[in-house]
Amino acid sequence: MTTTTVALKAIDDVKDFVNAVLRFDFDIDLVSGRYAVDAKSIMGIFSLDLSKPIELRAYTDDAEEMLAVLDRFIVK
Repeated sequence: MTTTTVALKAIDDVKDFVNAVLRFDFDIDLVSGRYAVDAKSIMGIFSLDLSKPIELRAYTDDAEEMLAVLDRFIVK
């Protein structure tokens, strides 16, 4: 499993993020507090508190391409 933290500040960020993660075959979740949602679900993401950074969990050991694609969303 690969974890990182992402920030989705605007509606367009959420749409672009979902379009980016849809290309990957492995499961990806977003975790905020005690809630976890499928990162490929726009409705699920909007149910989270987007005012804070969110933990991303990708269930793969080969996440280099995903991290490169999502670089603009990753909190550094």
